Amino acid sequence: MSENSQAAPVTDERIKSVSNFRKSLMRPELGGICGTIIVFVFFFLTASDSGMFNSQGVMNWSVVSAQFAIIAVGACLLMIAGEFDLSVGSMIGFAGIIIALLSVTYGWPMWMAIIATFVICIAIGALNGWLVIKTGLPSFIVTLAFLFILRGLTIFAAIATTKKTIIGGVRDVAEGDWLASMFGGKVFTGFFSWLGENGYIAVFDRGSRAGQPVVDGIPMLIIWAIILIVFAHILLTKTKFGNWIFAAGGDAQAARYVGVPVNRVKILMFMFTAFCATVFAACQVMEFGSAGADRGVLKEFEAIISVVIGGALLTGGYGSVIGAALGALIFGVVQQGLFFAGVESSLFRVFLGVILLLAVILNTYIRRAITGEK
Repeated sequence: MSENSQAAPVTDERIKSVSNFRKSLMRPELGGICGTIIVFVFFFLTASDSGMFNSQGVMNWSVVSAQFAIIAVGACLLMIAGEFDLSVGSMIGFAGIIIALLSVTYGWPMWMAIIATFVICIAIGALNGWLVIKTGLPSFIVTLAFLFILRGLTIFAAIATTKKTIIGGVRDVAEGDWLASMFGGKVFTGFFSWLGENGYIAVFDRGSRAGQPVVDGIPMLIIWAIILIVFAHILLTKTKFGNWIFAAGGDAQAARYVGVPVNRVKILMFMFTAFCATVFAACQVMEFGSAGADRGVLKEFEAIISVVIGGALLTGGYGSVIGAALGALIFGVVQQGLFFAGVESSLFRVFLGVILLLAVILNTYIRRAITGEK
């Protein structure tokens, strides 16, 4: 045999080859991609004449999608780590009231009130994680308890201090505050003015705002959603810590055997979820100029559904931030699309139930395809 000859490749009969098509079916984003295409095509055919896809319509459903995306990012990483947080919605209402109480009622500078609220809420997230680890209770139970605890504290704090459940005056206190503008301001206003002047987007044709663009900038809510999506995606797919998140949710005991700090990972994910909820609350308070004790109701379930649509398994260890973002986009488009299409808004909840069921069925098929179960 000549020296230049090469040995024939040896195949291991224990390794099963997987077709490219089958690999594509195993991608966690598959459900989100298919759902996004279907939703956009449907509303383009049924609601495009009503203004859903003009500049103002696009901004409307983009803002709603960004709201879902902010909390879905935190829920996604936590679910991949094998845990749930049902206190997210109550955390939103709680954080908003704390910001308003500290700034409006007690006269703190807005920047200080926002930072203090972040510290308090992240500490509560850490407490959630610590209780789950130390007690061994399911995170479903622990965070369900905090759902009621935080909601009750929120209502009590608001009524005990102001005799009201809605605290206004936030916009006046936030005027000129450097940190408040990071949650309630708009960017690229000059660019949108240029678009309006050159006829690329609609402008007001009467009143005091005649000639000004209908959409005058991108809200910081959308910027925060993009930042969190990019950060979480890079963390999950490009770092060692991302591998730890997958390992902690896939098989926690096996992960511990190979040196993964499972407890620390889970607690940090609870803290990140609380951080995302506080970002949502701060943006909402700055947008409305007020805080309400009843805000954030059912947001925890909408976040979880977004993540499930995006391909995450309820058992942990598998999922995608991009998929969760697509799930949030689907929610935003459908919620606004029903309005533009003239459909009864209550059917949005019907959609949530149907899409959750379909997503779980699809994810179950994917799990069986991955594990070889029948």
